[in-house]
Formats: sequence, C-alpha cells, structure tokens
Amino acid sequence: MIDVDIKFIGKKEILTIVPLLKFLNSKTPDDLLNLRLSEMAEQNYLCAGMYYKDELIGICGIWLMTRHYIGRSAEVDHVVIHPDYRNMKLGKKFFGWIHERLTEMGCEAAELNTYADNRKSHKFYYNEGYEIYGFHMLKILREDAAFY
Repeated sequence: MIDVDIKFIGKKEILTIVPLLKFLNSKTPDDLLNLRLSEMAEQNYLCAGMYYKDELIGICGIWLMTRHYIGRSAEVDHVVIHPDYRNMKLGKKFFGWIHERLTEMGCEAAELNTYADNRKSHKFYYNEGYEIYGFHMLKILREDAAFY
C-alpha cells in the first residue's frame, strides 16, 4: 500500500474536489457543481481528502446530523478514489480514518447511499460493516425533472 495523507479539506479549497467528483457524476455542469459545493461548505458538511504526494486522489463528503432513529450520526457521501489508485486497499484505510474521526466527534452511526448499479461499492461497504436498512428514493421537483 502506498503512503497517503488524509485530512479534512477546508471551505476555501472545497472546489479542488470537482475533478474527482466528475468520475462519479459527469452530468452536472461545472458551474452548477461549483455553486452547489460552495453552498454545501457553508452547511453541516465536511469533506475528507486523501493525498498522495500532494495530489488529491480520494474524497469523501460527510454530513453531520442527529437522527431520531440512531442519534448523532454522519452520512458519508460521494466517496471517490481516482481510478489510478483503486485496488490498493486505500478505501479501507480511508474509511478507517473516517470512522475514527466520526467516533471522536461523538457520532453513534455512519450511513451512506450508493448507486444501485455500483456493485463493487456494495461489496466494499458490506466488508466495512454497513448493512442495507432501506432504500434511498428521489423525486426531482424541478420542471425539467432531469437528474444533474
């Protein structure tokens, strides 16, 4: 396994995650993605970054909240590791770091959504101790009803 640094990305650097986000969602135009990320950075949102030799190679968004059914928790969001660095056990290291930070913050649970057709991620999350408790459903309220 290569030696990586993991740290939270500051609000001022949040737009540095856009190139990695494009691996996950290429439909959202960059200007809209920049706007949304800037808004997210002002909300109850953190973003962890994984760096190899100062190059951002992995990201994971984290939404902090309290849920009536589990207590203080975090929703792990848009996890991406650059394709050139996959299958190197970095995801396991990344999630170990994330779970440690969440525990330090007093979180009682972590939850996440993953795309239904992303079977490799399902296996990874099962191996990290995640279980399916429900389905994430989405209704687009914009007039164009498009997902972007």
